[in-house]
Amino acid sequence: MRVCELKEKEVINVCDGERLGKICDVDFDLKTGQMISLIVPGPCKVFGILGRDQEYIIPFCDIIRIGPDVVLVEADTKKCLKKYDD
Repeated sequence: MRVCELKEKEVINVCDGERLGKICDVDFDLKTGQMISLIVPGPCKVFGILGRDQEYIIPFCDIIRIGPDVVLVEADTKKCLKKYDD
């Protein structure tokens, strides 16, 4: 599977059934070539008008299954939600 195909998939958290959004980036270990984490944009600020300042960084070990349309993860979203690095 290519990264561009992965970026078209929705991420669903099976812990609470929450739709986290679509994958926007994938983090790889440059030495081994292994996927480290998926990056999904975080929730919108103030009714979606002011954009986003956080993202979900979901470790590879939290991925349960990658299906044809969705990626199922079992993640603590409070721990995965991080501020953008500026």
